[in-house]
Amino acid sequence: MAKQPQSNGMNRRDFLRTGTAVATSAMLLPLTGTSVFGAFAGGNATVSIPAARLNNGVMMPLLGFGTNTLTGDVGERCVADAISVGYRLIDTAHVYGNEEAVGAGIKKSGIDRKELFVTSKLWVDDSGYEGTKKAFQTSIDKLGTDYLDLYLIHRPRGDVKGTWKAFEELYEAGKIKAIGVSNFEPDQLAELLSYAKIKPANNQIETHVFFQEHVNYASLKDREIQMQAWSPFAAGRNGIFSNPTLASIAKKHGKTIAQVCLRWHYQRGIVAIPRSSQKAHMIENLNIFDFELDAADLQTIAPLDLNRTQFPEWS
Repeated sequence: MAKQPQSNGMNRRDFLRTGTAVATSAMLLPLTGTSVFGAFAGGNATVSIPAARLNNGVMMPLLGFGTNTLTGDVGERCVADAISVGYRLIDTAHVYGNEEAVGAGIKKSGIDRKELFVTSKLWVDDSGYEGTKKAFQTSIDKLGTDYLDLYLIHRPRGDVKGTWKAFEELYEAGKIKAIGVSNFEPDQLAELLSYAKIKPANNQIETHVFFQEHVNYASLKDREIQMQAWSPFAAGRNGIFSNPTLASIAKKHGKTIAQVCLRWHYQRGIVAIPRSSQKAHMIENLNIFDFELDAADLQTIAPLDLNRTQFPEWS
């Protein structure tokens, strides 16, 4: 996703406990693995973060931590905090300007690098074969690692073909465990697939209860490419944290609207990467594995779909 402006949504803490999937006929993406990426303390129990198996066999946590706008000392602290409470998927990008802070946060956490799933993204300005090779090296140097678990083309612009060739070579050299894309529409993905030797493992796109992306969802499922959601709370836009429908479902389950939204993504088999600078919110976002949205909940959420982006300025 591109750099985010400040959210114009309401503070989620104002709606805690005031009180998902598409309609119930939707097929879920396969969920495999239940304790691949460690565990965290959820209330009185220890809860594992389930994982999805990518099309190359790599396991990816179904819930991770987004870092856009978390820079400098704040970014370092937030990443360390996120890892300390149980996150293992950490998502960053060159354009976020925080790869050094993310790397410092990982180091500060003290956890073995092999236990983490680290994602970064190539920005448009670095597209093309040579630019990609150079940008990749810059990113891993800033992160302080010698490999990435997932590297994405951030937007379908520039020399995508040259970029993908470089991605494939870096993957084959073992520098990247999985390669993928971000913000690709089905026709753009089809074009890439027409010349790719290695199929993308992931497509990170805008999707949330107000933009449920049924066409992309079905297309990615058919192509066995993992769907991932950036900004799973729509950055608080459209009053998501005061939405009466979501509030009612949250109250029914004794959960928060944020937890309902993340559970909705999880039940669709979509990887979500919520961002927060507050440790309490990080913990709250992880506590989604002890309840389930039922058929009535999913049917109630389905009509919230506006079928349009909530970030027109990024189009």
